[in-house]
Amino acid sequence: MKSKVNSTECLILSAVRFAANKHRNQRRKDAEASPYINHPIELANVLANEGGITDPVVLCAALLHDTIEDTETTREELRLSFGDQIASVVMEVTDDKSLKKAERKQLQIEHARHASHQAKLVKLADKICNLRDIATTPPADWTTERKMEYFEWARKVIDGVRGTHPGLEAIFDKTYRMKDKICDHLEVREHENATAACPIYEANGSAP
Repeated sequence: MKSKVNSTECLILSAVRFAANKHRNQRRKDAEASPYINHPIELANVLANEGGITDPVVLCAALLHDTIEDTETTREELRLSFGDQIASVVMEVTDDKSLKKAERKQLQIEHARHASHQAKLVKLADKICNLRDIATTPPADWTTERKMEYFEWARKVIDGVRGTHPGLEAIFDKTYRMKDKICDHLEVREHENATAACPIYEANGSAP
């Protein structure tokens, strides 16, 4: 006896399958080079299980949010596979890779407050996941300073979406405070460097 299949579940599973195929040869930048698909899946998990989001448009857009930006996927391909609404949300959170990185990052800050409610939810989840990754499994070649810079930039982006979802914003704020551990590490390193740079004096105060 066949059971009824939930159309929402089918849509979300289709998005997982689509994203997994598109990102199949990509890896994250952490030391273990974890599969890239872990990232969009984690976004959907944060939205659904931490934020209580059930809107299939938001969940699918989260799963697909990097397909246009980081793979050969086109908006038309997404539109044909998932409809105009999901494709539009994905486009809202997609950077224009033809621009320089600094310009793209500034545009994210400027555009955040003007994004749709659904795009703002995806943006919140993306920044939560990225900060968690940077604090626990950062890119292997990132310096402490670069980690700190990303935390500060992410805060500026999220400041533009405040009022979207208090629960997810609280989760972001809690995650942002993980920066303190990174800051403590930087201060320890600076102290060690300063100590190493100081001349060593003998007991009578004369230089060796």
